Amino acid sequence: MQINGVEIEETFAEAFVMWGARAIITADSLAWAFTAGQAATGFATSIIGCGCEAGLEREWSADETPDGRPGVSILLFARTPEELAGQLVGRVGQCVMTSATSACYNGLEGSEWVPVGGKLRYFGDGFQTSKRLGARRLWRLPVMEGEFVVEDRFGLVQGVGGGNFLILAESAAAALAAAEAAVAAIRGMPGVILPFPGGIVRSGSKVGSRYRFLRASSNTPYCPTLRGRVETALPEGANAALEIVVDGLDEAAVRRATRAGVLAACRPGVLRISAGNYGGRLGRHHFHLHRILEEP
Repeated sequence: MQINGVEIEETFAEAFVMWGARAIITADSLAWAFTAGQAATGFATSIIGCGCEAGLEREWSADETPDGRPGVSILLFARTPEELAGQLVGRVGQCVMTSATSACYNGLEGSEWVPVGGKLRYFGDGFQTSKRLGARRLWRLPVMEGEFVVEDRFGLVQGVGGGNFLILAESAAAALAAAEAAVAAIRGMPGVILPFPGGIVRSGSKVGSRYRFLRASSNTPYCPTLRGRVETALPEGANAALEIVVDGLDEAAVRRATRAGVLAACRPGVLRISAGNYGGRLGRHHFHLHRILEEP
């Protein structure tokens, strides 16, 4: 298969079951909602070294949000409901509650439910109050500019972590231009995030290492400086590789994002689009590039 002269390798991305949550953050302005969302999703690129994977999902208009103010939604993913619950409480408490004019609401009907406002309410030192907004139970915590409103419980769902595709290009500049085009095509799509900086991974990893204390290490087959020293996965003429990692609330969302990103990445200077997998042995979800691109 070729698209715009770019070879699409007949392979698949192998992704994993992760638990996901959506937090809707509102504020007096969209700029302040973004500020809170960006703070709450910091240091959350990979569960290899971070407590969770998180990112901004999309903007919400004032007529979509629970309190009639502009907002953004963020998605967070972790291995277990317990791990995700801890990340939610910590990030909402330390990054959203501290951000000017913010409020935070649950954005999912979950198969599991965890207390968030129900734990953060104790910060009110006994002056917190409970209120209802339709079916939502909220907590109002006194803060120095007024009140922080946060929902009592957040819903969790089983999602998908680690969907990916690889851009193999003639040069670093060509790889970056293609990766930026892929990110632009995916940004704002509902149900997915790109957790790495700017949505792009330059230091992809493989399972295992020659050092026994590491469970992951540099994806050496795709490192151009190691060509001739290791068995390379780079085609002739490829001198750079970048990866796009997609986390989603379900398989369909990851498939849509992968399709949009791959099509956008098929640009001049790109030689091949591939994907990372472990032979199908580790992850439940397999995203075959050819099948995704052949879908209507």
